[in-house]
Amino acid sequence: MAGLAEHLERQTVMRATTGDRWQHHNLVFCSATGTELDAANVRRDFRRVVDLTPGLNSADWTPRELGHSFVSLLSEGGLTKEQISLLVGHKSTQVTETVYRHQLRPVLIEGAEAMDQLLPANR
Repeated sequence: MAGLAEHLERQTVMRATTGDRWQHHNLVFCSATGTELDAANVRRDFRRVVDLTPGLNSADWTPRELGHSFVSLLSEGGLTKEQISLLVGHKSTQVTETVYRHQLRPVLIEGAEAMDQLLPANR
């Protein structure tokens, strides 16, 4: 909640400095003039944040890669495809499986782990 409160404070300052150009649409995340963010806004702001991060270069990262990293981490953390689909905003697991198939933990690993439990090495 503190992060959102800080964001609201920054947005209040933006609104005051923009003056008459500000368009109030009651958005949590918006452009510098209060309008909806489009893909160009997101890419520009993303590059700015990456370039401010020591050791990162915006030429090496895209917002899309964040989604793939997010899915990979969730999958490694043991979340199901259904849970991941909900978190990334997909209507079905089919979309998640198609778009992020390389990021999802392979079924083979789960199968191998299940077999290890069923057939312990030291019997």
